[in-house]
Amino acid sequence: MDRFNAFRIHNDDAGYRAGIEPMDRDALTPGEVLVKVAYSSVNYKDALAGTGKGRILRKYPLNGGIDVAGHVVASTAAGFREGDAVLCTGSGLSETRDGGYGEYARLDARWTIPLPAGLDLRESMILGTAGFTAALGLLQMQDNRQTPTLGPIAVTGASGGVGQLAIDIYSRVGYEVHAISGKLDHFDHLKSLGAAECIDRHQLVFSGKPMDSARFGGVLDNVGGGMLAGLLPLVAPYGNVAICGNAGGIAFDSTVMPFIIRGVNLLGVASAGTARDMRERVWDHLADDWKPQHLDRIATREVTLEQLPDVFDHMLSGHSFGRTVVRLTAV
Repeated sequence: MDRFNAFRIHNDDAGYRAGIEPMDRDALTPGEVLVKVAYSSVNYKDALAGTGKGRILRKYPLNGGIDVAGHVVASTAAGFREGDAVLCTGSGLSETRDGGYGEYARLDARWTIPLPAGLDLRESMILGTAGFTAALGLLQMQDNRQTPTLGPIAVTGASGGVGQLAIDIYSRVGYEVHAISGKLDHFDHLKSLGAAECIDRHQLVFSGKPMDSARFGGVLDNVGGGMLAGLLPLVAPYGNVAICGNAGGIAFDSTVMPFIIRGVNLLGVASAGTARDMRERVWDHLADDWKPQHLDRIATREVTLEQLPDVFDHMLSGHSFGRTVVRLTAV
């Protein structure tokens, strides 16, 4: 079938708009690997792009969806054959090239990952960019000598997709996880995923001192802003703070003291443009020793392309919870 449906985003003289429309496979952005899409997912970035409330796309029109998983239909790249199960996250999807919200996608072979044994296509999209980000943060921390002996890892924005998957992954690996969230009604759920302690962010008071008593061995921070500034003085010597989000702001006011006195490290987690070798390491872990044990509990919703606008509105209103999987074709 050369013609298929896609959730396509436009920005032209007629204005910013998005919705389902038919398109030809030949109209897809170039790439060596043509995939029949089985699943995608919904991330905050997708909601911003799909509603026009965030300027995510760098060219128009494009199909939305920064995550994609499916089966190879055709390939001009070595290593990919018809029928192979593959996945791709970030890597320009729904920014500079057509993303996963279409029945077909044409992928750049450099960033296309063979589905590792231990994951099915749906599981890979429950994880998607959110799970990849959480695991990439852990990989970078452990490459920088993070260990459970340094103390508990605080996860901010713990009720979000990245946060929930981080709790599941990190606790499975052997870390004590302290979940920081303002959504108290989710605390029982977070504990069921492996959080040893849940902290109400509204009750978390920082002293404002350049250094304070060490409370955490490390941090995965989805928030930034004042939260990041407040947590840095609480990190134990040689602990790592992996920053992967900016829900609380892009700027933070801190001092050099945690860095030069305790040797605390601030690590940037850039999941969209991760190098190929690191991608493979992360996905190998996620399919094996880091695979979350509660994926079906974290995936709270499965939708079709037609339902995406409602999902976007729900997410941007702050009411989404867990991970939403987008089903494209029967598998």
